[in-house]
Amino acid sequence: MDQLKATDRIVILTGAGISKESGLDTFRDADGIWAQYDLEDVATPQGFARNPKLVQDFYNARRRGLLDPDVQPNAAHAALARLEQTWPGEVLLVTQNIDDLHERGGSANLIHMHGELLKARCLDTGEVVAWHDDITVETPSPVTGTPGRLRPHIVWFGEMPLEMERIYQALATCGLFLSIGTSGTVYPAAGFVQEAAVHGAYSVELNMEPSAGRGLFDEAIHAPATEAVPAFVERVLARAAA
Repeated sequence: MDQLKATDRIVILTGAGISKESGLDTFRDADGIWAQYDLEDVATPQGFARNPKLVQDFYNARRRGLLDPDVQPNAAHAALARLEQTWPGEVLLVTQNIDDLHERGGSANLIHMHGELLKARCLDTGEVVAWHDDITVETPSPVTGTPGRLRPHIVWFGEMPLEMERIYQALATCGLFLSIGTSGTVYPAAGFVQEAAVHGAYSVELNMEPSAGRGLFDEAIHAPATEAVPAFVERVLARAAA
């Protein structure tokens, strides 16, 4: 990381591991959400077409869990917000998470590439609206008033993640790429480290354990996010102050 300059862009990818310490279930752990549900049933357009009630109920439960007062941003979220606010260059946060903990933790320059749980999308117009309540198969779209034409604003398997052009432009011009709390198995996000590296970025993995792509990173720190991320942010900000 010695070549990092204070004017360099930093791109950060986060996954479920950063939110786990805030009390949210991960998807891919042995006891995670995909061990309890078949993703084909609740996280694909085909599953939604077959059984919209099952899909709506699944995301209603996730939404209610996120809105639990005990679920709050943790020290890792706060540290990334501090990095964005303090680093002289641009800090772009790209999250695979559908929760709003980064925003509540203070981050502002971020992309939810897999959508947002606290938003809903009109099936007729594509318009996205803020949404904190349950959605049923009878819920009218607030855009058109038509019942049953509202879906969670979530990118399902088989759909294109959001803002990919902006993400790849940032990866091609960053000096530092961080991957935090992600398994390294879900593409296209799992390929971001290679995209950044081919353009000369220094890459660091911060994870509880080695990810599937550990060998692609210049450096790895394996510890809980609430320990690893604040310490690493201090290390990065020390370069700006030097």
